[in-house]
Amino acid sequence: MTLIERFRSHLAGLGLDSRRALVAVSGGPDSVVLLDLLVRTQDLHRLELTVAHVDHGIHPDSPRVAERVRALARAFALPFESGRLDLGPSGETLARARRYAWLEAARERIGADVILTAHHADDQVETVLMRVLAGSGPAGLAGMASVSGSLVRPLLPFRRQELAAYLEERGLRAWLDPANSDSRHLRSWVRSEVLPLLEGRLPDVDANLLRVSVQAARDRAAWDAVLDALPGLDLRIEPEAISVAASALAGYDSVLGQAVVLAAARRIGCRLGPSRVGRIFALLESGVSGARVPLGARWTAELTFGRLRLAAEESAPRVDAWTLEGGQGERAWGRWRFRWEMAAAPEQQDRIGLSAWFTPDSLTVRSWAPGEKLKPLGGSGRRLIVRCFQEVRVPRSRRGSWPVLAQNDGVIWIPGVCRSDARVPVRGTEALRVDAEYT
Repeated sequence: MTLIERFRSHLAGLGLDSRRALVAVSGGPDSVVLLDLLVRTQDLHRLELTVAHVDHGIHPDSPRVAERVRALARAFALPFESGRLDLGPSGETLARARRYAWLEAARERIGADVILTAHHADDQVETVLMRVLAGSGPAGLAGMASVSGSLVRPLLPFRRQELAAYLEERGLRAWLDPANSDSRHLRSWVRSEVLPLLEGRLPDVDANLLRVSVQAARDRAAWDAVLDALPGLDLRIEPEAISVAASALAGYDSVLGQAVVLAAARRIGCRLGPSRVGRIFALLESGVSGARVPLGARWTAELTFGRLRLAAEESAPRVDAWTLEGGQGERAWGRWRFRWEMAAAPEQQDRIGLSAWFTPDSLTVRSWAPGEKLKPLGGSGRRLIVRCFQEVRVPRSRRGSWPVLAQNDGVIWIPGVCRSDARVPVRGTEALRVDAEYT
């Protein structure tokens, strides 16, 4: 079976049909091969491809490489997105982080569903060995997954040598980055010095490391399944957050409890080491509702309403207040998206729903302030907004980034939390329907 036939077979199992994809093309051999394979198999995957190139601004030839990738995109009649980072002599870790941040921002900007990268089996071997040397736990030894969130690696089953042979056979041109053989970089040192040394003594080392990756990936998948199967755990997933019943977790023995916490953190992309897991269990043992501990980077653990919640830190977005204009529209406020249109008012409204109807007038989306109150629909008396959050068990860490709908500086709706008794239209009359969604 030829490489392109194997690629078609592998791609068919990734579930990427008819989606919009950003293809990361560095200009090197692997990414050029990936782009060529994707173009030649469009009849199968029907992906809407956009070529993306990140110029790190490190090598003096980088502008020329960027132009070469642009020309390649043009030759394939594909849209092209590029960015320059001007990193200078920075480390490989920073370069990787900045590159992926740019790619993710570009994906969101053009509305793509996935980012396709050219990582292959030899990259997996290097990754597993580097994690062994770094003292990674069993789950880390699984290495890279073919699909991880919005990131897809279609070449992961293929070896570097066969990709190079395909490049030559197709007569494709590619740039050889000198950094890939510069032993000052950890991965390049592993690739050019450590692995050849090991292969001289252990010819099967590549295959053995790939086998470690497969076994570890199976164990990781099994623990992910355990999260959904453990009785009483009551797993709940939100965007960049996950929570479990604190009482159930506290009832497990320490080994099982730690394994559950690690599996839960992995599911949302939060990496934990022994000391951070220790912080989580100290928090659990304290039993103090509303207490929080940092987990590094932007992650925190919080004990809230009887649940242990791991989440990316949320702060009030730097978004100015804006007004719903016209009889129809759509606009974002931080991670929230609002849509509005004119529609007949229903007989009843849900007080804690994500949709609400108002008599037509000027409405503003904004942040809320401590001390602000509203009178709940069907309730009596005015209630503090913070009290409304408590009643529907919104964690303290999420409240600061929650928008409200206001009129004349008074809050009339907290989406998903509390609808006020103000501006309620008569049933069947023309009203402004507003829908809110957290993304």
